Amino acid sequence: MMRATLLAAALSAASLPATAAAQPAPVGVAAGTRLDIAATGEVSRVPDVAIVSTGVVTRAASAGDALAQNAARLERVRAALRRAGIAERDVQTSSVGLNPDYVYAEGQPPRLTGYQATNQLTVRFRDIRVSGRIIDALVAEGANQISGPTLTIDRPEAALDEARTRALAVGRARAELYARSLGLRVVRLVSVSEGGGPVSGPVPMAAMRAERSADTAIVPGEQQLSVTLQMSFELR
Repeated sequence: MMRATLLAAALSAASLPATAAAQPAPVGVAAGTRLDIAATGEVSRVPDVAIVSTGVVTRAASAGDALAQNAARLERVRAALRRAGIAERDVQTSSVGLNPDYVYAEGQPPRLTGYQATNQLTVRFRDIRVSGRIIDALVAEGANQISGPTLTIDRPEAALDEARTRALAVGRARAELYARSLGLRVVRLVSVSEGGGPVSGPVPMAAMRAERSADTAIVPGEQQLSVTLQMSFELR
């Protein structure tokens, strides 16, 4: 009885297909030599947007007076932005603060001398050519804090697609180089993935002066955008 059971099990196992040996390699897996490459494509563009932080700092004996003076001066700054044609969507409050001012003397407790109120706006200039003149106008209307600019590209999608195309070409050319050196050929691209976000090169910073004798200059220069692709090729 035991021999009959073992014989039946052996016959059943022999009738099963040899799946491990007969199945082709899964899609996306190289059957030959696998080559992994990181390829970067770069493009250059002139920035068309300047982002500047501007604001008002006021000091007064009381917190209420400091805030009231700050609000009045900031409204003048906002009015100057409206006159310059800056849309409301391009002006955003970035911070509001109120802090006590103290005088410190050795051996004595801190003495309260008043309050400092701050209000900061982030302004997006969509015409860099006139942004320096507008900044000078803001200073004339009471803005006494300015920092930036951050120069950027408003619609980078087309430039990034061009960088992706270049990265693909770089990866393919590099794979061909490796294949020739190894006496092989590139059969196919097995996989491709885009790692991380787009990278921009250094952004030129403008000299920002408060004097009214000359216009503040913001020079856009040129910005590098790059995309890096992780690519796998099959070589045979």
